[in-house]
Amino acid sequence: MTPMRWSIVCGMLAGIFCAGCQPPERPMRNVVITGSTGMMPLLRDIGKRFEADRPDVRVDVQGNGSAHGITDTRLGLSDIGMVARSLKPNEAVLHATPIAYDAVCILVHRSNTVPALSDDRIVRIYTRGITNWKEVGGPDLPIVLIHMADGRSLLELFLDHFKLRSTQVRGDAIIRDSEQGIQAVASRPGAIGYVSCSHAQTVATTTPVRVLPSEGIVATAENIRDGTYPLSRPLQLVTREKPKGLTAEFIDFARSNAVLDLIEKHHFVSLQK
Repeated sequence: MTPMRWSIVCGMLAGIFCAGCQPPERPMRNVVITGSTGMMPLLRDIGKRFEADRPDVRVDVQGNGSAHGITDTRLGLSDIGMVARSLKPNEAVLHATPIAYDAVCILVHRSNTVPALSDDRIVRIYTRGITNWKEVGGPDLPIVLIHMADGRSLLELFLDHFKLRSTQVRGDAIIRDSEQGIQAVASRPGAIGYVSCSHAQTVATTTPVRVLPSEGIVATAENIRDGTYPLSRPLQLVTREKPKGLTAEFIDFARSNAVLDLIEKHHFVSLQK
């Protein structure tokens, strides 16, 4: 066999053997995250950044409410639950890790001249003890109650803070998230509602709404972070057990300096100054 033919044969044999020796592709690893609709856009952005350096990882984020995040995590339907509030006593078996803070803001129409509302007056408004804005120093307008749907963490925080039962409140309009709440107040001069401060502050200059202080305290980042603002809340990632493996890696990433710009982009408050 000539040297040239021999080299061709060797090359073919090498190709055959090497084809069988290729390292197998790494299987895809998935992180399934469900829960708070308010946290969903932030977690989707964090997930995309997490995937960028990990081609074998996919992060699936679905928003269906904090209550579902708890249930899905308990049942093993998700690896991580997004919960925009503190855990309740009967949820303490779950492992919760805060990644940022948010707060609930009381919202009125920009044309409403009422300067502020005490907690007592807010309770009386939402239980129909006060029905016209003129009774609290505002315009002569019927009060329109914008109320959050069941299962939302905003509702739970609102009811808990004002010590109300859900049966005591009958809203004129029921909303499912902060964006709907902002639009509902903006389109009704007599409306009052409660929404995520992160959403309210984002649109305050372009939408005819106004944020009221809570017991005289403004919802600044510092007041929210240190708990001075009464209606502040943690944004938490929950797991059935102490995080480990890929789940722990993702949660650590979500708390790291690598995502501080994303927390700021979504107008939440970081854990540290």
